[in-house]
Amino acid sequence: MMTLLMMLYIAIWAVYTSHLVKRSTHMLQQNSYRHERYWRWIRFNTSKAFPGKNFLPLIALILLFFNEYVAILLGIIIYGILTYFKEKEPEKKKLVITARVKRLFVTIAVLYVITVGIGVFFSMGEESTLVPLFILTIASTVLAYIYTLAANVINWPMEGQINQYYYNDAEKIISSMPHLEVVGITGSYGKTSTKHIVEKVLTSEFNVLMTPESYNTKMGVTKTIRTMLKPYHDIFIAEMGAKQENDIEEICQLVHQKYGIITAIGEQHLETFKTLENIKKTKFEIVETLPHDGTAFLNKDDENIMSYNQQNQCRTIYYGIEAPELHYRAMDISYSTKGSTFTVLKYDGTSAQIETKLLGKHNIYNILAAVAIGSEKGIPLDKIALAIKQVSPVEHRLELKKTKGNITIIDDSFNSNPVGSKMALDVLGQMSEYKVLITPGMIELGEKEYELNRNFACHAAEVCDYIILVGKKQTIPLQDGLQEKNFPENKYYVAADLQDALRKMNEIAVQKTVVLLENDLPDTFNE
Repeated sequence: MMTLLMMLYIAIWAVYTSHLVKRSTHMLQQNSYRHERYWRWIRFNTSKAFPGKNFLPLIALILLFFNEYVAILLGIIIYGILTYFKEKEPEKKKLVITARVKRLFVTIAVLYVITVGIGVFFSMGEESTLVPLFILTIASTVLAYIYTLAANVINWPMEGQINQYYYNDAEKIISSMPHLEVVGITGSYGKTSTKHIVEKVLTSEFNVLMTPESYNTKMGVTKTIRTMLKPYHDIFIAEMGAKQENDIEEICQLVHQKYGIITAIGEQHLETFKTLENIKKTKFEIVETLPHDGTAFLNKDDENIMSYNQQNQCRTIYYGIEAPELHYRAMDISYSTKGSTFTVLKYDGTSAQIETKLLGKHNIYNILAAVAIGSEKGIPLDKIALAIKQVSPVEHRLELKKTKGNITIIDDSFNSNPVGSKMALDVLGQMSEYKVLITPGMIELGEKEYELNRNFACHAAEVCDYIILVGKKQTIPLQDGLQEKNFPENKYYVAADLQDALRKMNEIAVQKTVVLLENDLPDTFNE
């Protein structure tokens, strides 16, 4: 009987523990498998990593001193209740079961087997099950997230070797295609939108491959090359993201780009970059690594781009709206809920009328970058204009969505940074309808996070008719900013989560309403 109860206890324990391991691995994946970021998440989310309910099975262990049968039975019941009533948290981005995750699961399982083995070893020769059950219970209730971190540390050298193999294989593929021209695109914001526009323009004349979705890391670009790049491709467009110095340079060393675009530079990922100067230096790695016959395409209206002392004397093409001496300039710009129109003037005196479904001034810059590189590749301006007219908004990046009721949504939820969020508010301000903002604020801004979020709220107070903040703790800087601007308390609402925010949105939309969804925090920031 005791053996049967023990087997049942271990089975129900394993089911509940597997749920904890899946959740902890999900958080690790969302923190890019980086030990320091994951540990920081654990430290700032102790109530999620070590919820009080997980300690309930320890109550049963107390009874082991009096009656083992009753204790084990109670433990089974507690684990059963916890498993049956476990919270189903909404996930914005689900855990992706990659080969790396599978290897991580195996290592975690081995750690648990070792844990159980230690418990059995220390209880050898004793009839009591106290020690193994105590170790087993502690391992799940307290150490699930720690075991996941330990497994990641153990696997790190192996993962490095696997990644290096893939990287070397991608290098061989690039080397085998001497005719291939690579366009690199980076910036603090606008990378993905610019990538899609450039791809649409260049596809009108060439066979083009671009990195999909947000595959903008070293391994994301590596995977794209290994699985998608073919001998018939003429141009490869590589989006390049960075969270620390040398991230861009590592990708450049792989793809050997001939063209480099910097869309804009702003304060983003300051937790890792620390300073704006480090961000500038890292973004310009895409220019400094260009060959002597390469070409840089720079947004001359961006003061952070122009304040950098560029060392590489390669050919540089400037685009913009206000700055002097531009190679490609946008003029006569007009906006509406249907999109934007403007005239592009090239340095040789030719021009073209551009019509686009895209919203916002920053998208004018993104389009100018595509016009510039397309024209420099010999594509006529009228053909470029036709391609741009067919460009659809990138999902969750100032994407205009019509609903059946009074509400039109401007979905800018993919990301948020100080400059991009201000531009999104400017787009909202151009609308004639009742203007509503839904936002949790901005993250990963280091010591400036409070100040930048407060400033964001101050600007929003001047634009919006109603503001919905998502997350009571996360939005404290925003609340302070609204109060600083004396924004009426009955004109803003602090929602518990996104679902609560959307409920409030539908409640207040009694007239024609435009709603800006600005930023959507990853699951790691759920309160």
